[in-house]
Amino acid sequence: MAIKIDNKIIGYEVVKPEDSEVTDNSAAPVSGQRNTAKIIRMTERVARPEGMEALEGSTYKIKTPLDDHAMYVTINDIILNPGTEHEQRRPFEIFINSKNMDHFQWIVALTRLMSAVFRKGGDVTFLAEELQAVFDPKGGYFKAGGKFMPSIIAEIGAVIEHHLQKIGLMEKEALSEQQQLILDGKRAEAEAVATKIVADSPAADNDAADYPASATLCNKCHTKAVVNMDNCATCLSCGYSKCG
Repeated sequence: MAIKIDNKIIGYEVVKPEDSEVTDNSAAPVSGQRNTAKIIRMTERVARPEGMEALEGSTYKIKTPLDDHAMYVTINDIILNPGTEHEQRRPFEIFINSKNMDHFQWIVALTRLMSAVFRKGGDVTFLAEELQAVFDPKGGYFKAGGKFMPSIIAEIGAVIEHHLQKIGLMEKEALSEQQQLILDGKRAEAEAVATKIVADSPAADNDAADYPASATLCNKCHTKAVVNMDNCATCLSCGYSKCG
């Protein structure tokens, strides 16, 4: 009987004879023995290609004002179906390195769990969203350019989101050309009328580098880029406006 495959094949696994024997034996358990649960995979199994000792990847630097030492996030990828029209690059493992040993335990736990999720296959884009929703009870911090990060975990999630967009697993939300022109006009007008405010905090100095000093925090993209133009609060970063 012919079986039609609608989805593209991105991997395969050979069933070994010993595996089939285990399956047959588990189907008919001996009296007094406990049944073993059959493993059911929700998605395809992603494994390191045989003979592949080196994987391509990217390393990202995270420097927060909360710590003197930077973090270096390395994400290695594998290429599925190389040389075909269904060629796809997927994350396979992640490593985080830092001189600060205070974060050692949760960094090891987090990287092992995320690497396991990457190897499990399927849709892994939810990791970026879940991590970026983690808030530090002690408060977040501003990055250079006015971008607010609620926690170090959230910035790791932002790095993963950037990498997934880079390899084509996530689409980057971009403004249309017309929206960008409107924002550029509003930004030029705001900078022309804004009064330069000298602040004492370093975070405020970073905010003034890319956006007007009078800009406030955007509730959507968490960037200090909201200006009041024509009696309407508009974000110069993502285009969000209370006026629609």
